[in-house]
Amino acid sequence: MNWLDNGDALAAIGQFLAEDIGRGDITTSSTVPGDVRGIGRFLAKEYLVICGLEVAEAVFLHLDAEISEIETSFSDGDEVEEGTVFGVLKGYADVLLTGERVALNLLQRMSGVATLTRQYVRAVEGTGAAIVDTRKTTPGLRLLEKYAVTIGGGKNHRLGLDDGVLIKDNHISLAGGVTEAVAAAKNTVGHLHKVEVEVTNWAQLRDAIDAGADIVMLDNHTPEEAAKLVQMSRDLNPAVLIEASGGMDLDRVRSYAEAGVDLISVGRLTHSARAVDISFKIQTL
Repeated sequence: MNWLDNGDALAAIGQFLAEDIGRGDITTSSTVPGDVRGIGRFLAKEYLVICGLEVAEAVFLHLDAEISEIETSFSDGDEVEEGTVFGVLKGYADVLLTGERVALNLLQRMSGVATLTRQYVRAVEGTGAAIVDTRKTTPGLRLLEKYAVTIGGGKNHRLGLDDGVLIKDNHISLAGGVTEAVAAAKNTVGHLHKVEVEVTNWAQLRDAIDAGADIVMLDNHTPEEAAKLVQMSRDLNPAVLIEASGGMDLDRVRSYAEAGVDLISVGRLTHSARAVDISFKIQTL
């Protein structure tokens, strides 16, 4: 899903700008005449996967509804090398200066998530496993970060707590066991909701599948352990999806894919992605 199609994804831009501008951009207002027009160029200072062009544009449009659209021959998802100018924006210079930091913060963050996701997706190519994100997102930026994951070639896990049932160790303990937790969930939620269960051993795997779980999550297992549990799950019910999670470093994620899992959830796609280096150089027109 393109989360940018949801108005909520861009609704907070005004708040982001207000946080940065405060009572006004005193540097720009005191040094740059309001009638000066400028041109700003987005420059990649390293290899990256572009993500967030529409978001960056929305920042400037919030400040000036008549500013031009970003001129570009690139789209979100395109890869560019260091030194590439991938977007040009024309408008009043004071608007370009005032919106620069917020636009870059979002563009660098989203492109960083997309770039890291692309690396993970390539690491498991040909295995049939999908890379998915988690809820370990930056508060207030979840829709943008999940959009960036899809631009990088990954898939979205549940959006929030209301989006699906994921029974984890604390739920199991409080419910009295895997069987009890799954039964309670299936008796409560709607028929369209999937039920996923985090399992740590063979007994929990069997109980989850016997109780009717749609998905099982193998958390913090070695690739060898995961391969054994995958085979056991297939023998019990081949229709159950299998997800692997926990400590998914880039250099070993393929070993989990080769173990036969369907999904690999990677929290670091959003909680540890490095903002890529992009500059916005402005000149007078």
